[in-house]
Amino acid sequence: MKDIARIAIFASGNGSNAQRIAEYFSGKSVATVALIVSNRKEAYVLERAKSLQIPAYYLSKEQFATGDDVLALLQEYRIDFVVLAGFLLLIPPKLIQAFPNAIVNVHPALLPKFGGKGMYGSHVHEAVIAAGERESGITVHFVNEKFDDGAHILQATCPVTADDTPDTLAKKIHQLEYEYFPKAIERVLEGE
Repeated sequence: MKDIARIAIFASGNGSNAQRIAEYFSGKSVATVALIVSNRKEAYVLERAKSLQIPAYYLSKEQFATGDDVLALLQEYRIDFVVLAGFLLLIPPKLIQAFPNAIVNVHPALLPKFGGKGMYGSHVHEAVIAAGERESGITVHFVNEKFDDGAHILQATCPVTADDTPDTLAKKIHQLEYEYFPKAIERVLEGE
């Protein structure tokens, strides 16, 4: 990595993790969030990017599928590292090849359990509760050509209690993401 890595964040929704990551790296010498990209025009993450004064773009599902437009945008902004923060599309091979071991994701469960296509957000929390799990958490991992399949960087856990609902479990998971995801990114950027 360069002295200060330039991060692009891909997000599909609200963007609270994207904001937390941008704030975490603000003023740090290891990295800066230089770009935010969403595959949804109405995603609130685009509004967050404006308030954080970070360039933000919408690219369609079709534009992501080929990878050409995304790669051109990443090159234009001299991006070194890509972070998926609530991003729901599979990353095309062209991007994975262009950013070897430089794309990371956070998954709201302890992989390899409760991962794969369609396992995101409340779907994950519903499945964890339905399976009677006593523990859930997050997995930060490298991204490869399959959903939730890359090498693990970090896992953090929280208890699942008898009175948890998908909403209460989601709140616990978000707290883990806010605390550990930026630190995991920093560790990777520092070569740990």
